[in-house]
Amino acid sequence: MVRELVGPAEIALITGEAKGDYARVEHIAIGEAIRVPVDNELNALVPFRGGAGSFTYVSAADVISRALDPQVLADKIILIGTTAPGLVDLRATPVSTVLPGVEVHANLISGMLDESIKSNPPYMTGIELALVVTAGLILAMLLPRLSPLHATALSTAMIAAVVVGNWYAWLELNLVLPIASGVLLIVLLYGLNMSLGYVVETQSKKLITDLFGQYVPPDLVKEMSQGPARFTLEGESREMTVLFCDVRGFTTISEGMEPRQLTQLMNEFLTPLTLVIYKHRGTIDKYIGDCVMAFWGAPLPAPNHATLAVQAALKMTEAMTVLAPKFKARGWPELAIGIGLNTGRMSVGNMGSEVRVAYTVMGDAVNLASRLEGITKQYGVDILVGEDTRKQVEGVVFREIDRVLVKGKREPITIYEPLCLETESPRAREELAHWHEALAAYRMRDWSTATSLLDGLTQAAPATKLYAVYRERVAHLSQLPPQDRWDGVFAFKSK
Repeated sequence: MVRELVGPAEIALITGEAKGDYARVEHIAIGEAIRVPVDNELNALVPFRGGAGSFTYVSAADVISRALDPQVLADKIILIGTTAPGLVDLRATPVSTVLPGVEVHANLISGMLDESIKSNPPYMTGIELALVVTAGLILAMLLPRLSPLHATALSTAMIAAVVVGNWYAWLELNLVLPIASGVLLIVLLYGLNMSLGYVVETQSKKLITDLFGQYVPPDLVKEMSQGPARFTLEGESREMTVLFCDVRGFTTISEGMEPRQLTQLMNEFLTPLTLVIYKHRGTIDKYIGDCVMAFWGAPLPAPNHATLAVQAALKMTEAMTVLAPKFKARGWPELAIGIGLNTGRMSVGNMGSEVRVAYTVMGDAVNLASRLEGITKQYGVDILVGEDTRKQVEGVVFREIDRVLVKGKREPITIYEPLCLETESPRAREELAHWHEALAAYRMRDWSTATSLLDGLTQAAPATKLYAVYRERVAHLSQLPPQDRWDGVFAFKSK
């Protein structure tokens, strides 16, 4: 029967077009019904059913002695071979290390009959290349744009698609489709993207730390490093609060000290004030000699920027009280500061020249804060804030100081002095109420009432310069009454 199955006249090689000495062989045709897929070297993939004994074995002695029932061999393809180890026909195969060679042939013939021999034609290389290129392009375009979670999901889905496609080609199409190259490419691209993303993120965090570490407190830098892409050095307009703090009479103080002592004094002075600003999430803009400039609301947004700034200003005045005895013990002069705060829209970002830039704020609201700091000494108060700041602050006791027109401004503003937090013991509530009554009488031109109230306030708190300033104004205006259009606004002619 074997001779009839594979007679030479019934075997035909089916090839493609020859290119040089190369002929692409896809299968061997045995008659019209059977086609055996082979590669270019005429090798076929044997579809093993299992280990040794997957097919029925019959002893040759039983056949020769006619001890075997003929029906056992009826309509069967019979292969004659040996199984004894001494006859050297045992083969190593994927299913067994000692499989009789005759059973290899039996598995191959069985595959011919049930058409289960897998095909690995030459064009599989092209298909493999196309799949690798396609998967590579998809991953190369999408992975850099996805988050780590989505990138992991995409890579896992593509590996699953390659495995399922390979499984389908193997079981349903009898095609041997390479799987290792596709899976390896996906894993490598995923690993490369994750590694590159880690490096880029690390560099971004380092950049944020390097850029903002000198301006903002470490806690804010840590928050910013969690999402560096959200922060930019480019200029933008924001509503923020800015603070100026200056030492009064610093020129006179500096002239009476040695340079080394002056440096030590400034370090001792600026350090606690900077720590207060950092504690209240402020950003140090710059040190201008004896002046500290800071702002709230950038680079990290702060909805309560005005409240944080006022609270920081109050703590800065407390820090100066703590420093006073330390300076006195070292023979240094006692320092007095003036603080001006204002809230409004301002430009923030890296500004400067091609040679040097700085992360800073600019705008009319910034200039007003500087003007307020400059006039604190005119009223003898430590802190002055603009009306926009006052409107946004809660939980702080304020004293209205005046309606002023500062140099460089066309519209008057109301200025306030923050006294303390509402949870703390404020200055005498009765004194504060009498002051507001005196201020109202002053603006209504009720000079006698204003004088009486101011005299009482001065007697109760003789060291308060504010009362003396208004007492002098009332005395002047009562002698030289203002015009009818007078609205109580005091105009400053200088900064």
